[in-house]
Amino acid sequence: MSTAEDAPQPPKVFTSALEISATLRMLKESHDPLIITFHERSQRFQSYLVEVDRESNLLAFDEMIPRDGERFLEAGEPFRVEGFHDGVRIAWECNTQLTIEEKDGHRSYHGTLPSEVVYHQRRNAFRAALKLAQLVDVEVDGDKIKSPVTGKLLDVSATGCKLRFEGDISERLQLGQVYERFGAALPFGAMTTPVELRYLHFEERLNITFAGMRFHNMSGAVQRQVERFVYQLQRDARRFDKDDEY
Repeated sequence: MSTAEDAPQPPKVFTSALEISATLRMLKESHDPLIITFHERSQRFQSYLVEVDRESNLLAFDEMIPRDGERFLEAGEPFRVEGFHDGVRIAWECNTQLTIEEKDGHRSYHGTLPSEVVYHQRRNAFRAALKLAQLVDVEVDGDKIKSPVTGKLLDVSATGCKLRFEGDISERLQLGQVYERFGAALPFGAMTTPVELRYLHFEERLNITFAGMRFHNMSGAVQRQVERFVYQLQRDARRFDKDDEY
């Protein structure tokens, strides 16, 4: 069953200072991770917004991970910033030179607010959240990882999934990296597929690392397995909602 709300929404482009600063402040306050890509380079870097000030037209990014991206920034190379907030993709271009500041051994990059921001509500891939009692065991493994990391599947769609790992594993995984062997113990059989790491955040309060994966070059057979699992979760969710009505 598809509703208008599930259909992909066209992206909006914000150009007013009020809309831009409000959108960026939302990313800052939620501590949503940002992916930075320099135009001529394939490597991805992670950062966060640490300052958004509409009055002075300024913003500041936290130190880049990995930090070697700083040399491209110092050279004045333009870059693209992309973040996700509750399923909304927020992206902008940065074509102006940033200044690097250091305070108490911590670095940040300061520049002006962008002149436009793309705001894209993407509802087309239904994300099925798993109830705590039915969390699926997962393992991430590949040539670029010393030893496999094991965790739990939190939610899944036809295009990707969100994972949870105990403790801080952020040093063991690299943003933008493709891991050739992602395995999940689905109820009707194990699946294995390559994945690309799109999001990584260690939540100190909970001592848990959250990761977002995009399925990569998935085979038709695995694609059907995932779709079957998502469909089953959707059906369970609808049945659960119906039970709630009585």
